[in-house]
Amino acid sequence: MSHQDKKHTRRDFIQQVAVAGAGLTFAGPVNLFGGTGGAAAGGNIPSRGYAAMDASGILKPWDFERRPVGDHDILIDVKYASICHSDIHQMKGDWGPQQYPQVPGHEIAGIVAAVGSKVTKFKVGDRAGVGCMVDSCMKCDSCRHGEEQFCENGQTVFTYGYPMKSSPTGISQGGYSTNIVVRDHFAVHIPDHISLQEAAPLLCAGITTYSPLMRADFKIGDKVAVAGIGGLGHMAVKLAVSKGAEVYAFTTSPDKVDDILSFGAREVIVVDDFKKMAPYKGMMDYMICTIPVQFNVAPYVSVVKPGGTFTMVGMPDGFELSLNNLALAASRVNFNASLIGGMPETQEVVHYCADNNVRPRIQIIRAEEVNDAWAKVVNKEARYRYVIDAATI
Repeated sequence: MSHQDKKHTRRDFIQQVAVAGAGLTFAGPVNLFGGTGGAAAGGNIPSRGYAAMDASGILKPWDFERRPVGDHDILIDVKYASICHSDIHQMKGDWGPQQYPQVPGHEIAGIVAAVGSKVTKFKVGDRAGVGCMVDSCMKCDSCRHGEEQFCENGQTVFTYGYPMKSSPTGISQGGYSTNIVVRDHFAVHIPDHISLQEAAPLLCAGITTYSPLMRADFKIGDKVAVAGIGGLGHMAVKLAVSKGAEVYAFTTSPDKVDDILSFGAREVIVVDDFKKMAPYKGMMDYMICTIPVQFNVAPYVSVVKPGGTFTMVGMPDGFELSLNNLALAASRVNFNASLIGGMPETQEVVHYCADNNVRPRIQIIRAEEVNDAWAKVVNKEARYRYVIDAATI
């Protein structure tokens, strides 16, 4: 199988899984794009990023080019880009063969530097964010109803590593970079009452947990469990608390207990022995699990009450989990999975968090610290989202 065929196979696989259930500082827009601030008249736009060059996952500075700003595009000068565990999985080939060099990053916040001639949603100077996808067919039922991640024509283009004819590199390139050109539909407005650095993690960690929590439709006082308290998990705790849930957090990191309680959790269970989960059997109305590696699912499912729901949002190697079907059947728990959220809901979570003071716990880093930060994410040392200052790229 050719490398190109492998890429398409991987893209098709992710689409099938989804459908199944789950700056460079320019002199100014006028100088670069002409007096109207519209689409670029000429060549590609220079960019600089941190890219993986091979499956080692080691990131290095890389100069590359973005496409010119088209009629429906905007150019965003990236100010902050935060680190998701998904970045690490994909760059290391955990989810399938990759094309390199590849710039990761799908939690992006910055300032609009130019707009295409047909763009009405944004103007130069607006605060804007880009999350997990940058294009789709825009014609199918899912795309027209705000679920672009489930494009029925298999044309969702995720933010990095996906075949993209308009990209000078042949694939989408992500947000660990000085700028990004994106179709205006796939950018969201960032309101003034949240900082850009705090808004960035909402574009993946926020929407990936917000979407299933809203679908769960739990009542005030319901017992909501969160498993895995990292970048996604800590947002799940904060969001569920803000919606009135009684939150129980399950973590393997005892040094996170005080933090999690400060986020509003009623109780923190340190899972250093599955026997510690036994007292909670059948107690929870709902559980959201953010664990991004292979693990023993059964003890976690067991804490959900019969008829309750368990939602998996973590994506382990190969996107696969091992389940004991008999145990799952005996638990009478509704087991499902969730994949990010559509563009309207992504805009919704940004406004919700801004309006309700739901903020991620972040650590600002310089670009040259990114490889060290990745190692800390893998070792569960992040507290709780590393955010790259793009001015240091």
